[in-house]
Amino acid sequence: MSAVPMFPLGSVLFPYTPLPLRVFEPRYLTMLGRLLDAEEPMFGVVLIERGHEAGGGDQRSSIGTLARLLEVSTGDDDMYALAVGTERITVDRWLDDDPHPQAEVSPVPPLEWNEALTPLRNEAEALVRRMLARSAVVGEAQWDPNVELSDDPVASAWQLAAIAPLGEYDRFTLLQSTTTGGLLRQIIDLTLEIEPLLGLPD
Repeated sequence: MSAVPMFPLGSVLFPYTPLPLRVFEPRYLTMLGRLLDAEEPMFGVVLIERGHEAGGGDQRSSIGTLARLLEVSTGDDDMYALAVGTERITVDRWLDDDPHPQAEVSPVPPLEWNEALTPLRNEAEALVRRMLARSAVVGEAQWDPNVELSDDPVASAWQLAAIAPLGEYDRFTLLQSTTTGGLLRQIIDLTLEIEPLLGLPD
């Protein structure tokens, strides 16, 4: 894959999940402008492992997700963009930030589905939705417990990873999954691990 513009963030983007962005840094405003002129407006998103996304000087992860730009609106001094994750990528080489981050990337093979995983997927969904419902009671849910998931089983597995009430370190662990079964099992295990820490009522 050729060089693509990159947007390092303090959060993980999963395939098949939306990414709302408020863009105010000049370098990323330039990136958005260029994407709007592109036939295929795609950019890569990687997690900032250390540092901060503003001003550069950050340490970036080597695996991320390719995002497709869907729409852009303008504010007084910033822009609002909506993108959606598509496929996972690995960063082969970072290029000069001129004027925004860019990298040569390669696609990560997509996860495969086996119907034997259906009970595991159902278990993961039930657990995540239960945790979201309990979080909503105390006003801490970031997602609606009844949020609609894709009919595609692999897409819905990634969406479950996105809505599970986990920290970014755990989410990055999920992003590195090599099988759909492994992804679903880790969603369950990590969600169960964090459950006692949330202090939620039964």
